[in-house]
Amino acid sequence: MKTTVAFMFGCRSVEHEVSIISAVQAMRSADREKYDIIPIYVTKNGEMYTSNKMLEIEPFRDMKALIADSEPVTMIKSGNDVVLHFLNQKLFKKKDDIVINVVFPVVHGTNCEDGTLQGYLDFLGLPYVGCDVLSSAVGMDKAVFKYVMQAAGLPVLPCICFYAREYAQDRDATIGRAEKEIGYPMIVKPVNLGSSVGISKAADRTALADAIDLAVSFSDKVLIEHAVTSIREINCSVVGDPDSCEASVCEEPFMNDEILSYEDKYLGGNKKSGGSKGMASLARKIPADISEEKSAEIRELAKKVFKALGGSGVVRIDFILDTDSDAVYVNEINTIPGSLSFYLWEATGLPYRELIDRLISLAFRRSRNRENLTFTIDTNILSGVSFGSKGAKGSKM
Repeated sequence: MKTTVAFMFGCRSVEHEVSIISAVQAMRSADREKYDIIPIYVTKNGEMYTSNKMLEIEPFRDMKALIADSEPVTMIKSGNDVVLHFLNQKLFKKKDDIVINVVFPVVHGTNCEDGTLQGYLDFLGLPYVGCDVLSSAVGMDKAVFKYVMQAAGLPVLPCICFYAREYAQDRDATIGRAEKEIGYPMIVKPVNLGSSVGISKAADRTALADAIDLAVSFSDKVLIEHAVTSIREINCSVVGDPDSCEASVCEEPFMNDEILSYEDKYLGGNKKSGGSKGMASLARKIPADISEEKSAEIRELAKKVFKALGGSGVVRIDFILDTDSDAVYVNEINTIPGSLSFYLWEATGLPYRELIDRLISLAFRRSRNRENLTFTIDTNILSGVSFGSKGAKGSKM
């Protein structure tokens, strides 16, 4: 009997379109002999739709037509199961609910990768692939992630963090603090966005003000850290759970500027390949051209980051290598990386299809572990509760 896997993607995020690419890649790679695949596309307004056409990327080029030809759905609890329920039921043409066994979120960015979707799935009691609510939320907030890494004794660059309102009330004070505590050049980031959206570098006060203005247009919380001038970015993926995990080979992505941009990551393949392939479009060196000792250091550090976060599923951790000092710093974590970092795992010897199998197995393992925990207790506390006749008389129920 096949396992029914619902792939959820889209959602209200600046990485909405990237999520679609990653999801279609994953659905096309899943073993159809093992799984019944159900695509659940979440619009930017939060509506859910499904259609077999969503298993391919071409229909998404005409989103309006695709939605018109798709079924609006929702997920509801039905006894011990969670089912996909079709909303537009016709009297003589009703569609049966579909029992979902596991959800595979392939979402990127705010309002979905940040624990929002994971909390919804936990509320329903559905097994799901990837990090849980807490690790997803921490991983998305760049400032909180840094604090967790510092508490775990892992190397990160010093930073300051502030809110948009604080900056609006006294711009000069905020800029002065950054100049005093961080110093030029600086990297300015919205704390809760991925794909390098809203990130820029500042070498002077004018550029810093412009960079902060850009960041606060995407997030109400901003992080500033010192920019390493002699930098190489090295990335490594980790798969597993808090009990056991392994690291992939390292990669070095190539950037057109001092910051790896959204265009570098997702639009780099357009001219030659005719279309983006998500993170697989990015120009990169795999394995990274670093020594075996440095590679081993970064891979071990990646596993420590994963465990400190309490990660699960597959993540990608981005590191900064200061070529002047040879020091390695943890930059950030992607708890649902673009293209699920399948290219790193294929280079490590794990085919994409087997990676998907492992991720689904990890989801069921966590679900089984949670079933052994106690979340409710039997009590007769309500049997002795009474508000008296006045309370009953005033009730409007």
